[in-house]
Amino acid sequence: MIKKLDILILRSFIGPFIVTFFITLFVLVMQFFWLYMDELIGKGLGTWLIVQLLFFMSTTMVPLALPLGILLASIMTFGNMGENFELVAIKSAGISLLRFMRPLLLFIIFIGALGFLFNNNVIPFANLKALSLLYDLRNSKPALNIRAGQFNSDIKDYSIRVGEKDNDGKTIRNVVIYDHTSGMGNEKLVLAKQGQMIPSPDKQYMIFRLKDGWRYDESAGSSGQANKQIRMYFKSWDKVFDLSSFRVSRTNEDLFKDAYQMMDVSQLTERIDSLQRHQKRLRNNVNTYLGPYITILSKGEDGKALVKKMPSKPVHKYDSTFVQVINDTLRYRVTQLAASQVRNSQSLVGITAVDYKIHTDNYLKFNVEWHRKFTLSFACVLLFLIGAPLGAIIRKGGLGMPLVIAVAFFVVFHIMSITGEKLAKTGAVSPAIGMWLATAMLLPIAFILIQQARNDSQIFTKEWYLRVWKRISGIWSKKAA
Repeated sequence: MIKKLDILILRSFIGPFIVTFFITLFVLVMQFFWLYMDELIGKGLGTWLIVQLLFFMSTTMVPLALPLGILLASIMTFGNMGENFELVAIKSAGISLLRFMRPLLLFIIFIGALGFLFNNNVIPFANLKALSLLYDLRNSKPALNIRAGQFNSDIKDYSIRVGEKDNDGKTIRNVVIYDHTSGMGNEKLVLAKQGQMIPSPDKQYMIFRLKDGWRYDESAGSSGQANKQIRMYFKSWDKVFDLSSFRVSRTNEDLFKDAYQMMDVSQLTERIDSLQRHQKRLRNNVNTYLGPYITILSKGEDGKALVKKMPSKPVHKYDSTFVQVINDTLRYRVTQLAASQVRNSQSLVGITAVDYKIHTDNYLKFNVEWHRKFTLSFACVLLFLIGAPLGAIIRKGGLGMPLVIAVAFFVVFHIMSITGEKLAKTGAVSPAIGMWLATAMLLPIAFILIQQARNDSQIFTKEWYLRVWKRISGIWSKKAA
């Protein structure tokens, strides 16, 4: 049955957990935004596209923010209770630290189960949306920005120069437009003393409403005739430019669905089995590829007959080489044919080796992603087992000391996780070892901290270090005397 003490600890934890989780998520999203800000600013992206990108990217950051939020909230919760002597009162009532941690541990296990479902079902969809949208935004063209006194060639087949541009951003003067749409150079030229830049309501076109200008058209004449030049004066003329190339074009999302980040556990398992079967086929097919060039590897009658003729025991010494046995008239032809066969065999083996390496790399990536689906849940429980006894030991609440210690432990955990993942992807260790490396190394530390907290250890208090220093200085003083 749930007791009042269990409700107290749950209420004390849920508030800091929600706050720290969203603060951590916000920091991670801002880190992403600053990372890609240079590639996104200046392209005239709409607010809705930016909001979509930040929403999907914040969803993909949940697996990183959730463990850190649990670690920080657990340190703050137990630190506040230790600072207010609530832990002392609970222990004096005969309630052990493990019994006190039990309701929160069950709650964290429940959070970890939800984290697995989220990581398995929501993250692949969010990755698909976020990465495809980020790809389109990064590859989109910058927005049209015509500056005074500079030629602008952002619009295909046109070079535009504006001598002056008023503060309203629309009125322009001394306009020069080179038209290269014919592909024959500067055959068409437009000069105007002034005008206005007017975008269409749907932002699909840009209209240059020019006044008091000239249009020049120098087209090539027929064979044997000189070029023709046409000059036309206009009092008012509209030049329409198509801006469809500046709009963000969305790539078909089906092109990204085969990436390992966009798959759940069942899809990853199926793809891993497929890659394993393909690797076996590649190894078994090497003899088939080399059979036409190396008779002993052939599975046909010639290969079997040659194997029967081979001596059962190895021969270590020959009176003459194979080339010396061949007739002089055929020696050159045989050596050329053998060299050609070796080159063909080498080419086939090289292609097979490259194919095998590509499939091996894909196998490692898919296997790493499969283990990542489960490491999130265990990371939540692990960091809680570290944070709860840490809070009971340091006995400090708020965002001071708990924040420093939480960030330090999370940085260590994150670095170890990244190191293990890179080792797994390069094949230095198996994916299982690489992805569970951080958990395996920090789990003993969690048990040590729990034991220290049960014994009311003071390793994180200032008085403990002062006592240790006094002892060391006293021993040093006696030796000096």
